[in-house]
Amino acid sequence: MQRARCYLLGESAVVLELEPPVTLASQKRIWRLTQRLSDMEGIAEVIPGMNNITVVLLEPENKALDAIERLQRWWEESEALEPESRHITIPVVYGGSAGPDLGVVAQHCGMRERDVVELHSSIDYVVWFLGFQPGFPYLGGLPERLATPRRGEPRLSVPAGSVGIGGSQTGIYPLATPGGWQLIGHTPLRLFDPTRDAPVLLAPGDTVRFVPQKEGVC
Repeated sequence: MQRARCYLLGESAVVLELEPPVTLASQKRIWRLTQRLSDMEGIAEVIPGMNNITVVLLEPENKALDAIERLQRWWEESEALEPESRHITIPVVYGGSAGPDLGVVAQHCGMRERDVVELHSSIDYVVWFLGFQPGFPYLGGLPERLATPRRGEPRLSVPAGSVGIGGSQTGIYPLATPGGWQLIGHTPLRLFDPTRDAPVLLAPGDTVRFVPQKEGVC
């Protein structure tokens, strides 16, 4: 079992953080612990992350030390959560104006651009957690051959729907925002829409497959 440490975060939260590596098995246990904590009194919010979980307390001045002790124990008791996973296909236009950094990724990886597209779209990714923006999926499963460092200078504005690679991860920007990931494509799907009954398109545990599209098809 991976070792974990608990500590205070600011004035109102406690964090449980796992030692590396990041694995799907650990994420499933984090999902289960999140589910358990969400129904407990005295907790304002539970935020699962990658190899960590943050718990915001309603009465931190009285409950923080007790929460640290309990969080550590509950982690040791936690089991994996196998959610009702959905399989969602994401249409993507790769390269060109839709993916201005595709050439950068190809050069870094010693591959042709079309081979990057073929490899990136050949994998069933798993949504490990949502963060950074509402609905931003951090996807596990990126082939090691495609791992590419983030840009040295982030863009001031990344279009909503941009598909990017940042280090050993791939993800999709739900909203226009500054960002430093290498942009390799774009999808017309809206990952976050506050007018929908379910504003966020993806959820932890979902599997995602990117489907290459020609410009103008989607």
